[in-house]
Amino acid sequence: DKINARAAEEYPDLALNEAIRRVTEKTDKQFHEDVAALGCLPPTIEPRATEHIEEMKALIERLVAQGCAYGAEEHVLFRVSSMPDYGTLSKRSLDEMIAGARVEVAPYKRDPMDFVLWKPSKPGEPAWPSPCGIATPGRPGWHIECSAMATFDIHGGGIDLVFPHHENEIAQTRCAFHSPLMANFWMHNGFLQVEGAKMAKSEGNFITIRELLADWPGEVLRLNMLRTHYRQPIDWTIRGLEESSRTLDEWYALSATTNAKGIFGGEHRRLQSPFLDALCDDLNTPKAITELHQLRNAAVHDHGLPALTAFIGALKFLGFLNETWSNWDARKHSIRGIDASKIEKLIDERNAARKAKNFKEADRIRDELNAMGIELEDRKDGTTTWKVAR
Repeated sequence: DKINARAAEEYPDLALNEAIRRVTEKTDKQFHEDVAALGCLPPTIEPRATEHIEEMKALIERLVAQGCAYGAEEHVLFRVSSMPDYGTLSKRSLDEMIAGARVEVAPYKRDPMDFVLWKPSKPGEPAWPSPCGIATPGRPGWHIECSAMATFDIHGGGIDLVFPHHENEIAQTRCAFHSPLMANFWMHNGFLQVEGAKMAKSEGNFITIRELLADWPGEVLRLNMLRTHYRQPIDWTIRGLEESSRTLDEWYALSATTNAKGIFGGEHRRLQSPFLDALCDDLNTPKAITELHQLRNAAVHDHGLPALTAFIGALKFLGFLNETWSNWDARKHSIRGIDASKIEKLIDERNAARKAKNFKEADRIRDELNAMGIELEDRKDGTTTWKVAR
């Protein structure tokens, strides 16, 4: 329904089916570009719901034949009472759900909790021949798709989908196939917040990954997400992004030292047990990152090859260090619109002015660099380093 509404809004001059196709293709393209920028591996298979309508219709007819669903006024509805432990995932009882329901109950439902498996299409909406002898063309309900399209070891989704969406998927699948489970593991992620407030278009604080990528490398966004456990709300703050950026700068700098020692290839795969134990504990990425800091400290202070290889291996396992330190540094500067060669030239001119005791000119150049957002550090060995101020 949301896709239909968006398609009609964005392409009012097109037929709805064509508008839907354009919206889904555009969204699909943006999604793949965004997750690639974050370093996520692409899925092996990406089934589309519209390619599995026949499987959905067959599943609906199977549920009707088993007495778990019924037809009413051109709809097909799931009979929730046929699932005795309905509500287990969300830890809700049927009585509680009925008492808390505020939506007006459709007159064709036998029970307020019954939900739609198939419904008639409105004029202009996508439509297919209906199952169960219904003459009017229609379309699937919201919940039937996953039950018909796939089997699951791990099933994910936002925490807001636990009820009713995932609860209904479980009911359909278990009743249709007489199985004790729909999925072995459920992983529900928390909401995204911006500076402590829930991100929403209505709040005016909605921001997309591609907008963030204009100012931050994908690995910074990746680390910033992994610092919070996936089940908890992620508070998206500038401070958090800055901390993640500084952390990655340190990791990349140390990796440059490591590569200079000739550590390459399979040796990166030596992973430490505490690090893996954290990931095996419900994908506890904050704890895994704490272990990363321990490995980093050992690599810095012990200067041992095993500590260095363990540190690099863990970073690569989490999807970091995808480029050289020099490329990383240059790309960060490019994202921020910084011309590193110009900065180095100005630093050389300033150092020459200082050597000639022309301190007025040296101060002028420092002020020019400060105005560009560049902070300088004059070291005891006579060299000058620089960084971008935030």
